[in-house]
Amino acid sequence: MNRNRLAADLDHILDHTRALWDELRGERIFITGGTGFFGCWLLESFLWANERLNLNARATVLTRSPRSFEEKAPRLAQNQAVVLVEGDVRNFDFPAGTFSHVIHAATDASAKLNNENPLLMLDTIIEGTRHTLDFAVQCKAEKFLLTSSGAIYGKQPSDMTHIPEDYLGAPDPLDAKSAYGQGKRVAEHLCALYAKQSNIEMKIARCFAFVGPYLPLDIHFAIGNFIRDALKGGPIVVKGDGTPYRSYLYAADLAIWLWTILLRGESGRAYNVGSEEDISIAETARSVARSASPNISLEIHGKPNPLVAPERYVPSTKRAQDELRLIQSFFLDEEIKRTIAYLQEKDI
Repeated sequence: MNRNRLAADLDHILDHTRALWDELRGERIFITGGTGFFGCWLLESFLWANERLNLNARATVLTRSPRSFEEKAPRLAQNQAVVLVEGDVRNFDFPAGTFSHVIHAATDASAKLNNENPLLMLDTIIEGTRHTLDFAVQCKAEKFLLTSSGAIYGKQPSDMTHIPEDYLGAPDPLDAKSAYGQGKRVAEHLCALYAKQSNIEMKIARCFAFVGPYLPLDIHFAIGNFIRDALKGGPIVVKGDGTPYRSYLYAADLAIWLWTILLRGESGRAYNVGSEEDISIAETARSVARSASPNISLEIHGKPNPLVAPERYVPSTKRAQDELRLIQSFFLDEEIKRTIAYLQEKDI
């Protein structure tokens, strides 16, 4: 990954979070899921602030495979402010000592696992959250952040353009494929229960869809698949009819939002994290094609049904905007261009 481009994003994050970091001065923080898409951006931004503001803080990161993480991101894994702890989120041995802040970002949003072994998906989310909460109590954490999901709302009504935090919908409990959303609902409830019996401030980030460096290109994220197709020269393939609406927040903005929610969010409150810029899957694919090369072709395999309203998965972020003054700094075309530039220069 090109360091100059990455540095620009990290400077952007620091510019929008500078007032927050003093709370972590001299502290130890603990992160589960620290080697995934969210975790890498949390670590990148944490280490950037740590070095430039002389915070003298340290991050302990739970990972199932320290070796794999060192191969993926050696610069992060080998930083002197990072300690890697090997273990499963459901039963890891608690590191000794106190930690002021715990970020629980583990559990991949894996469509493959959700389809093939939904019970394992459910158990990992619920048991992992409870085990991490038990650790937060033992290590005397002051603040805890759960990265939850917009999946907790279930299917978004077609007449609701942007889904707010007070919408009381839910996934279908009789649908095995709802294991991910059901698990995140229970995880949020566990946070509420632990908040009641401890002094830990519980913050919840309900995350939607994102784009940027570190995003996997080979799983179920449509925009990641489109970028992969584009980098291979095309065609960009839309397997469905292209009508569902999604929105994408850039990774640098994601990091700003997560740190702000952890450090300034109200305890016991959930905040949607994402973009309000709703765009169809077909138009997303066209945007990727425009950003990559004018010669890349686009294939849409499905045909829209005019009698069926397009599906939507788009958040309202009014709460985050009004209460935490969070904004979206980058929009789709620019987000895609920045992501493609990173990936192209990474391979040079």
